[in-house]
This record gives sequence, C-alpha cells and structure tokens, in this order.
Amino acid sequence: MNAAAQNTTSPAVRGWCPGALRPMLSGDGLVVRLRPRLGRLSREQAAGVAELAEMHGNGMLDLSSRANLQMRGVSEEGHEGLLTGLRALGLLDDDAEAEARRNVLHHPFGACMETSAQLEDALADPSLPVLSSKFGYVLDAGPVPLLRDAPGDIRLERHPEAGLILRPDGAAFGKPVAEADAVPEMLALTRWFAGAGGFSTGRMLHLVAQGAALPPGYVAPVSTDAPATPVPGPQENGYLVALAFGQMDAATLRELSRLGDVRLTPWRMVLIEGLGQAPDLPGLITRGDDPLLRVVACVGHPACLQARGETRQTARTLAPLVPPGRKLHVSGCAKGCAHAKPADFTLIPGPEGFDLVRNGRADARPDRRRLDMPALARVLKEEADAT
Repeated sequence: MNAAAQNTTSPAVRGWCPGALRPMLSGDGLVVRLRPRLGRLSREQAAGVAELAEMHGNGMLDLSSRANLQMRGVSEEGHEGLLTGLRALGLLDDDAEAEARRNVLHHPFGACMETSAQLEDALADPSLPVLSSKFGYVLDAGPVPLLRDAPGDIRLERHPEAGLILRPDGAAFGKPVAEADAVPEMLALTRWFAGAGGFSTGRMLHLVAQGAALPPGYVAPVSTDAPATPVPGPQENGYLVALAFGQMDAATLRELSRLGDVRLTPWRMVLIEGLGQAPDLPGLITRGDDPLLRVVACVGHPACLQARGETRQTARTLAPLVPPGRKLHVSGCAKGCAHAKPADFTLIPGPEGFDLVRNGRADARPDRRRLDMPALARVLKEEADAT
C-alpha cells in the first residue's frame, strides 16, 4: 500500500503548480500564483497587486512555501483582465513555459542578489530542458543556512571551507564554484539532470536516491548544520512580520506597501524593507513567541476542492496548547500542501473527527483516528505536561 492510500480518502495529485498564466481551479475560484522577480514587490507593485486582488479575486492572498504570492477567488471571466494588470506591473512572464522555468527561491535578506538576478534572466532561455513545474532552484548563500528545509532541486549554498558550493538536492557532496560561474554551473547541472534520467524521476532528490553518478567536481562534503529559524522582529535591512497561516487580505498588503518595499519569504513571513519597528496593523504576527507560529494549516474546505474538512479554525483553537518548540500541522487532505515535511503532530479531518499522525507527514499511517476536539486538546496537554 502506498503512503497516500493509508488515509481513508486519497486526494487527486495534479503534478503541477499554478502560475499566473496557468492558474489552478480551487473551491473558491482560480488560484493565480505570482512569482515576483527576486522575491520582491516594490511599493507600487504591492499596492497594484492589492487592487487587482480586490478587483478580480476575492481579496485574499496566500504566501506559499516557495515565497510566491497567490491570489484566490479569481473568476474565469476576470482572469484576462488580471493578466493585463499584472503585465502593466511587470509581474508577468512572456509565456507559461518561461514562468514555470523561473522557479527560484531567493535568500530573503539579500545574499548574492546579483547572482539571483542573473539566474532569473538565464532561465528565460527557451532552449533549456522542459522539466516539471515543481523543479526549482534555491539560493541560500548567506552567512548561515536559512533555506535547507525549503523544497528545491539545485541549491547554491555557502560552505565553511569551500566558499560557495553548488549542491544537487539530496547529494552528500557539492561542487565549489566562484560566484561569477554560479549561474552557468547551475544551468549545466540542469542539463545534466535532464540527460541523466530527470524526465522520469521529476525531482533531483529522486534521481540522486537512485544512485545517479554526479558530474565531475562534486567533492565538497555538505555541511549538516541545521538551518536557522527566523522569527518576527527587526532585521539588518527591515522588519520581519508573520502572517497567520500565510494569508492576508488585500487591505493589509496595501497598508504594508505604504511602509516600504516587500520581500516574500518561505516562512510565511514578509520583510518590509527599511522599517525599524513593528507595524501597527491588525492581522500581523510581530512577536516570536506567538502560539500561531507553532501551527501550519492549508486553506481547507470549502476553499480547496481536495480538502476533507475545515482546518484553520481548528489550528487557531489548538495553537495555545502546542508546546513551545513543537509543530502542529492541520492538513485538509493527505497531500500536505502547507507543510511537506514531518511535523510533531499532523491532523487530517474526516467525517467522524481527526486522524492524528505523530512525527510524520500527512500521507503517513495515522497513530489514532476519529478524534474530536476535546480528545485533541487532551493529547496536546499530555505532551506539554511531559516536556
């Protein structure tokens, strides 16, 4: 039995991610995903996106785990007008294929930004292999690793002895590269992946796990340092604020645009550039000890067609009971879109209550089934008392 089948209802896996030019239908309309260049929205772009979200969608915006921004509730009839507005803001690629190739996660605090810009420009080349829209690049070349938990296939990282290294996801060794050579080396590794069987495996992690021999030069042992976990608060280049469940309304984005340019992060937080103190706006998480930072939840039913039940109100209710340092993931189905990695507690709703997975993903076999809210509260309290 495969992992997904271990839950009572297996969701439909579509195998691709939405974009602006290729949106995805959900329970509340089309989901339109934006990939701002370098993960940044200027003040003008942020204000424009807020206006378009209200004009063509339901006004709700989601921040994804790859630091993309998703508009929700877009109608079929309004999609073309939305594209016109995004094009005027400089937020649209030439075509859907170029949009899919430009799947890059940037260091949100500004490391190697010139390399990031060069990579985005290079990925516009239509001669590059046509890979899965989930295939992506992670530029994590700051002084400490931040993005190792973020999904990606080709990673540029900083090594304590070797300087910059290029690392295929899942590999134990990376290739030392000069910053000037980083982009050509990343493209060469992309072409190697396609030629070594990447079309059939889809992801670098799977190809490496199958024992594919890497090209010459991959000799630097990968550092095993755990990634740092940023928390809301002042940063060197601005102020970092979190969004409950990574969602905000258009009015919040409009107010943020008045404070500074906005950088998107994979932690469902945004950095307001140049801001020195916490913004006084409703709906933002500005403290690192806020219990909502311990919970993750997808949009759930009815906004998602795959979801088996409500998610976010459950997560909000249980958040104060989650012990500090632990993570609760409430997933509408076994796909676990909001949190692909294992969590201390994962809940999947069903018609008779929640299934509970301990220290696993949403597609794992549940440890307990059909728990109601009082039972879930008891489980979390027992865990807190034991720590």
